Amino acid sequence: MAKLDLYRQLKAEYVTPKQPALVATTPAKYLTVAGRGDPQRGTFQAAIAALYGMAFTIKRERKFAGRDYAVAKLEGLWWGGQRGKLIIDSPPSTWRWKLMIRVPGFITAADLQRARRVLIGRGRKPGAVRLENLREGRVVQLLHVGPYNREHESIARMQAFARERGLQPHGRHHEIYLSDPRRVAPAKLRTILRHPVRSR
Repeated sequence: MAKLDLYRQLKAEYVTPKQPALVATTPAKYLTVAGRGDPQRGTFQAAIAALYGMAFTIKRERKFAGRDYAVAKLEGLWWGGQRGKLIIDSPPSTWRWKLMIRVPGFITAADLQRARRVLIGRGRKPGAVRLENLREGRVVQLLHVGPYNREHESIARMQAFARERGLQPHGRHHEIYLSDPRRVAPAKLRTILRHPVRSR
């Protein structure tokens, strides 16, 4: 049984350019869980646990049914903050976030409900995980290497790149986490930064 790998299938969308680049993205389906506040707090870690618990349960159920795929990496949308400031320059208490794991198009609400029942049957809390579609279209994309609190340097380069081409941000700041911060030193963290854009 062949295992579907979304990154291999959609490799043009998950490029890791060292300089800002325009990338065309396709509509995507995600498992999501939303929250607000400092990502260092327990609610953020609980959201990650709930999301991965649901993602791996759905994957196992689908594998048993004869349609296997690799679980995708963690992603996140970030917004909120103080007016006129980048979110990273605002107090973490003002941040809002939506954690996401991309899933194949054949995953349905029925898969989500079935996995929820499996988790509850095992005495686990499935959390407020949802199934959502995301359409970002054209984006500016850049690989950020280093700690999350230095992302403003990469974001400034992305914004300048967009302005030079007559583009403006349209949508939420999007991050794709290629490294696990529990296992990788902050200076070596690799994160794809993505900003949807449109013509001015």
